[in-house]
Amino acid sequence: MAVLCLAVALDLLLGDPPSRYHPVAWIGRLIALGRRLSARVPRELLVLYGVLLITVVTIISVMAALAVQAVAGRLPWPLDLVAQAWLLKCSFSIRGLVTAVWRVRDGLEARDLEAARAAVGRDLVSRPVDDLDEAATASAAVESLAENLTDSWVAPLCFYLVASVPGAWAYRAVNTADAMIGYRRGALEDFGKIAARLDDALNFIPARLGALLLVVAAVVTRASAAGALATMWREHARTASPNAGWTMAAMAGALGVTLTKVEHYDLGDGRQPRARDVRRSVRVMIAATIFAGASVAMLLAILRKE
Repeated sequence: MAVLCLAVALDLLLGDPPSRYHPVAWIGRLIALGRRLSARVPRELLVLYGVLLITVVTIISVMAALAVQAVAGRLPWPLDLVAQAWLLKCSFSIRGLVTAVWRVRDGLEARDLEAARAAVGRDLVSRPVDDLDEAATASAAVESLAENLTDSWVAPLCFYLVASVPGAWAYRAVNTADAMIGYRRGALEDFGKIAARLDDALNFIPARLGALLLVVAAVVTRASAAGALATMWREHARTASPNAGWTMAAMAGALGVTLTKVEHYDLGDGRQPRARDVRRSVRVMIAATIFAGASVAMLLAILRKE
């Protein structure tokens, strides 16, 4: 519990380290190398090669986490605690996610649509952003915030609860692979198929927990808990991902807006989102984040007593 609390404090105070010092960036470089080498693999072997890559990357990530824990265990108590907390902190990102969304909000509130588009395209989504209007830009920011509640916080917490820091890093390895190669169409479909399916499986429970947390968070942030619950249940299956729709639909219902990705989905039955809805979504997400962290801390305390 002390490791978790300090990890959250480090994240909120310091944010993410530069990419060259960030373990996720190192994992990304390893996956990128594997992706380049995939060009030499025959098409019929790409699925097997994808399995091999995700297995190797996950094993390396877990072994590295175990090695750091072993070294940290030999340090004096305060340094041991800080080392483990920093390793756990690097497996999630609260401040970084909120800061990215705030950049979009600031651009929209300043009537600088170009800056808002640039922020959402650089930090939050992979879709083309040059033609997004104010509502579509706000929607993209809110969608990404809601979806990343699972990837950036709830899921790492769940796997930390199950298997400590190595568990959190096993999840982060798979999730990073899915982000980089887990495409469902195109040239990487076969290569990234297993990464995408494995990420779907690992996020199955965290995504649904995250959506329920958003419903609870709506109660304390004066959003619509009833709308969040109804929209989540009714529309969670509208996205291509079996998991992303849960938190995005819950957020749409909580805010009373319609979140739209053109030619892909519409979530919610309210008005189009605006800059103030981006601000409101951050409040709801922060409340959900607090509830998730407090719940895991209580579970850890209970398990410690037993």
